[in-house]
Amino acid sequence: MDGADMARAVRRIAHEILERNRGAADLVLVGIHTRGIPLAQRLAEALAEAEGPVPVGELDIALYRDDLDRRPTTRVGATRIPVSITDRVVVLVDDVLYTGRSVRAALDCLADLGRPRRVELAVLVDRGHRELPIRADYVGKNLPTAAAERVSVRVVEVDGEDGVWVGVEQ
Repeated sequence: MDGADMARAVRRIAHEILERNRGAADLVLVGIHTRGIPLAQRLAEALAEAEGPVPVGELDIALYRDDLDRRPTTRVGATRIPVSITDRVVVLVDDVLYTGRSVRAALDCLADLGRPRRVELAVLVDRGHRELPIRADYVGKNLPTAAAERVSVRVVEVDGEDGVWVGVEQ
């Protein structure tokens, strides 16, 4: 998946979000740190072209993860959401949906911040291999992989280039 494919996927997801929610009036986009944040900003730009501005927040789930004991160091970033999420439709945005554990951590974090009317999930890539009963509402690309493979999403805002690569973990 190259940069042009990513841009098309983001535009398509934006249109799907508008169709499902009958507009953008009550939407809040929340990107999961790290690469979900620029993807949420890109979605907001696409939504703004059709419906006007949509608030965008960022969520750091580091302290909500269930694998803290397996990571040598956990760097905690900021959680910033510019509006209340209570009684709003929150669209969580992430780069890759894999086991579902990051999304579970994000849901726990959101519960501490308010009570959304509904939470939806938008991901650029769904690679399968779920360990929790979580599914995305909006998917840019379904990319079946082997468990030993690694899906790497790169975004120009973080990595200097856009693209999705699949490789074998070392």
